[in-house]
Amino acid sequence: MNWRNEPHLRPLLFFVACGMLLLAADRGRGEILSSATAFSMFETFATGGLVALGLGLAIMIREFDLSVVGIYSLSGCIAVMAGQQNPWLGLTLALGTGIVSGLVQGFIIVRLRLSSVGVTLGGLLVTVGLAYVLTENRSVAYDNIDVSLALTHRMLGVFSPRSLVVLAIYLIVAGLFAATRWGREIIAIGSDRRAAMISGVRVERRLIAIFVFSGFCAALSGAMLSFSLASAAPSGLSDVIPPAAAAAILGGVSLAGGTGRPLGICIGVLTLGFLRAGLNAVGSPPFLNDICLGAILFAVGVLDGPYLMRRFASLRPTRNA
Repeated sequence: MNWRNEPHLRPLLFFVACGMLLLAADRGRGEILSSATAFSMFETFATGGLVALGLGLAIMIREFDLSVVGIYSLSGCIAVMAGQQNPWLGLTLALGTGIVSGLVQGFIIVRLRLSSVGVTLGGLLVTVGLAYVLTENRSVAYDNIDVSLALTHRMLGVFSPRSLVVLAIYLIVAGLFAATRWGREIIAIGSDRRAAMISGVRVERRLIAIFVFSGFCAALSGAMLSFSLASAAPSGLSDVIPPAAAAAILGGVSLAGGTGRPLGICIGVLTLGFLRAGLNAVGSPPFLNDICLGAILFAVGVLDGPYLMRRFASLRPTRNA
């Protein structure tokens, strides 16, 4: 089967398979299908969903943004420190930090024709260092508890304002991806950058825009999470890349570029959130989540392997002319 032709099929199949395995582990107790499990799933989605979206779009064009870790932490610290009296001021400064970071890195990558891994690794180190300097290597408490309670308030039984914001951004990006040239150009750049450039795609502008968007996503996620936790720390949000990258790959994004869709990434994030919440609901040890995630990614890697695809193709019946 060619997953490129059905970009949402694989993420949906893995989500359904994950749900069936969790239901089997639940043994009819009803924990998996409870509102508490659904709420936990969407909170995990709210925590890493936007980072996975920005990182996934970068991977689609054969780039990688390591700086999301530093932007995530730095923006959270800025939001908490500047938003004690006015949370909108803290949020604005945090988003500005992410946008400027993405813009500078994208401009350097394009103009100097450097590897995105090297540039964004430098961005990661700079933003993490700034977070340590800004907070003087300590945790910063957020005293505006009303904002924290508002962001974690349960709505419709399974959502919070954070998860609804993330879901809305996914729907907007998915709509733009499907209804405008923007989506087709991203796929074209990831498939063959030189051919896309020859066909008139403004590759450099699109690349810079992707890094700006990735910085925006990381900053918004870090700010909302720090507000909801009522605290921020320079190293407290440093484990965001592994699940974000895993969700993007699970959602149909290929490291070779040129494949993937925003809603596929969304389903990938929800699958990981469902897996984590479900395993917690049935009382599994924390390390089992990592084992299951590794097994899923291994299965995805096997399915994406070119040798396996060629073997499937050789088994298809051929038509006589």
